[in-house]
Amino acid sequence: MSQYQALKQTCYDANMQLPALGLVLFTFGNASVVDRENRVFAIKPSGVPYVALRPEDIVIVDFDNRIVEGTKRPSSDTKTHAVLYKHWAHIGGIVHTHSTYATAWAQAQLDIPVLGTTHADHLTADVPCAPPMADDMIAGDYEHETGWQIMNEFTRRGLAPDEVEMVLLANHAPFTWGPTVEKAVYNSAVLEEVARMAYLSSTLRPGVPRLKDALIKKHYERKHGANSYYGQS
Repeated sequence: MSQYQALKQTCYDANMQLPALGLVLFTFGNASVVDRENRVFAIKPSGVPYVALRPEDIVIVDFDNRIVEGTKRPSSDTKTHAVLYKHWAHIGGIVHTHSTYATAWAQAQLDIPVLGTTHADHLTADVPCAPPMADDMIAGDYEHETGWQIMNEFTRRGLAPDEVEMVLLANHAPFTWGPTVEKAVYNSAVLEEVARMAYLSSTLRPGVPRLKDALIKKHYERKHGANSYYGQS
């Protein structure tokens, strides 16, 4: 039995959550989970439909994009995952989808503004949309550069990736991450719902105002931080 069997199973389970949550169609997405002790991560194989995916199909890759174990080609987005794992040491899982509403905001090259308390329950900032990639980056190592596109935008905006665990890439689609792959999947589902709500709100009322700062702070702090009181823990 492979020493990475448990890692592959965790990755498989996370990937299978994506179609179950309505976040992917056909092969439109991937999830990965990292093993930092061995400096490898497990990721969905490229182009394999979710209905045909098996735990043994999951590919193990190192942080330099070399296949460690697996008979299939890893996701075409593997280099993006590798860059983020290599440079953001706190993240444990990454999810990429082309979910409808989040991708619509990405294609419109727009941040998703904080319009309501559902958004504020999860983060106090707008969901950032990184600008279109420069031509030289597109012509180069595209998927590797995508990872840098994400990190550069967070640096430019002064955002902390452990506080804002999601991003849109202009004309492309969303990425989410978290301390575990389960949290990354959760964030992907939250992002899609927030994107849907924001789209509907903006359609019903063009120029809809942002949520008041006091409510943003209140709702975020109810669920996060030393004085949180939401839930049972």
